[in-house]
Amino acid sequence: MAGDSDHDQITGLESILGYVFQRPELLLQALTHRSYLNETRGEGCIHELDYERLEFLGDAVLELKVSEILYRRFQGESEGGLSRTRARIVNAKALAQFADELCLGDFLRLGRGEERQGGRCRPSLLADVFEALLAALYLDGGNAVLESLVQRLVDLSLTETEVDSKTALQEIMQEKSGRLPVYAIISREGADHCPWFQVAVKDGRGLVLGRGQGESRKNAEQQAAGEALKRLAKDLKKD
Repeated sequence: MAGDSDHDQITGLESILGYVFQRPELLLQALTHRSYLNETRGEGCIHELDYERLEFLGDAVLELKVSEILYRRFQGESEGGLSRTRARIVNAKALAQFADELCLGDFLRLGRGEERQGGRCRPSLLADVFEALLAALYLDGGNAVLESLVQRLVDLSLTETEVDSKTALQEIMQEKSGRLPVYAIISREGADHCPWFQVAVKDGRGLVLGRGQGESRKNAEQQAAGEALKRLAKDLKKD
């Protein structure tokens, strides 16, 4: 049975997640490090489990759900492009950053030794526990609950990629020519609730540097900026 401190951990994280667990023991397991159980075996925790089995399941459902979201969102993207985008989202660094956004480290159940060694802030541990959390959500609430959190991860990762690509392109063009990139919509197709954009990014003289497409103007501009960066990188090598 969960004590008062465990109850506080559960309700605190549930508030951040916007979801109340029907089986709170799953959430506690996802937050429990092996070192905690090693130190509390004689205090009524003999039947508790650490997060590692949940991490195993979470790794699988994360990759599947991210793949499904990207497949739906980027309908014109190639298999290779989808794989590269997925790799940027599900790598340990990105997962640890998102876990930090959720303040996941504040809720971990750690042994004293692991606590002293900085376990709450260790990126590899945060990434593992985040995967365990996804498994707990999946087992407790099913696919819809899981997708809600994974969608937040995908949106955050793609937004950061977009900002980086467009900022990098702007900085390179300003340095080379003193001009800013110009984004133009080539076409907009589909119904209002399901549009499809094609966008081009040009230099100050009207030369097309890259093209992109997607279900939103932002996604299309993201692709166009990425393509332009690749082209400029090739031009710099030639110089």
